[in-house]
Amino acid sequence: MTGPHVVMLGTAGGPRWWDRPGAAAARSGIATAVVVGDAVYVVDAGQGAGRQLARAGLPLDRVRALFLTHLHSDHVADLAPWLLFGLFERRDPAVAPMAVYGPGPRGGLPSLSDHAARRPDPVAPADPTPGTATMVELLCAAHATDLNDRIFDSLTRRPADHVAVREITLPPGTGFDPDTRVAPPMAPFEVHRDEHVVVTAVLVEHPPTAPAFAFRFDTAEGSVTISGDTAPCANLVDLARDTDLLLHEAIDLAAMGRRYHDAAMREATMAHHRRAHTTAEQAGELATRAGARALGLHHLVPGDAPPGAFRDAAAATFRGRVLVPDDLDVLDVLDLAAPTAHDRTEVA
Repeated sequence: MTGPHVVMLGTAGGPRWWDRPGAAAARSGIATAVVVGDAVYVVDAGQGAGRQLARAGLPLDRVRALFLTHLHSDHVADLAPWLLFGLFERRDPAVAPMAVYGPGPRGGLPSLSDHAARRPDPVAPADPTPGTATMVELLCAAHATDLNDRIFDSLTRRPADHVAVREITLPPGTGFDPDTRVAPPMAPFEVHRDEHVVVTAVLVEHPPTAPAFAFRFDTAEGSVTISGDTAPCANLVDLARDTDLLLHEAIDLAAMGRRYHDAAMREATMAHHRRAHTTAEQAGELATRAGARALGLHHLVPGDAPPGAFRDAAAATFRGRVLVPDDLDVLDVLDLAAPTAHDRTEVA
């Protein structure tokens, strides 16, 4: 495929191994590749993202940038393998380091759930909410024995030679607060530009995680907008205005409510899901408001749910093309941008 296209590396959300034997659908953790010419841009590095890149025939040395929407485990689980195994996959010293764009530090622990019976001890109390740069530094430090063996004995290059971390700086005056204003109204702002794409971002509503971002990729031949994890959010609508493809998360709240056996955990987690995620029906409403030409549902939660229910719910609120792609499906941006793409609803 010569035009810009999207490869669905992984389509499940949530900190679980959805692709376990016997699951209704085999889906890897959330990760999406936007391919423009010979360049690859990846959004999120969920469980299995590196393996899925290889299966899609996308060498790691073609990946120019990795964009992390936020630092939840299901979005960064494969970052450590990229740092470790990338030493051997990015072999050409002339290839520029892969840029890693991600959130800065939150700035403090979130508020304790109203459902808590006691206050738990935080992990890493000295720095309990690090940003992308510190996370990468700590991952490398945790694997220093392996890395130094290979650097000194096998003469591999250091992770710093392969990866350039660039924490996303918010424009001044946004009014962002990690506890009270996680997604204040804002205009999209640029985070990356090269000869293939312009990438813009906005803050989205995924409390208590903050900052959390959505990204839009504009090319000469079409655009793709990726929501990240968010509740219905006006900033996302602005970012996705007239986009050719909106890839939006979708959760089945009823199905998730049946997954928890501990009553306190169920109440706390479902309260989070309701305030921080989007149903397929709501995703269709957002796509309609944005004037998107096509809507793709991914980051499916639960990841082993039948795709038809997600599709039908979104089709009730969006008249354009609705897709519920599987892992490794390829979506042609030029095809989705065509006028005939409207008034069709399908599972890819």
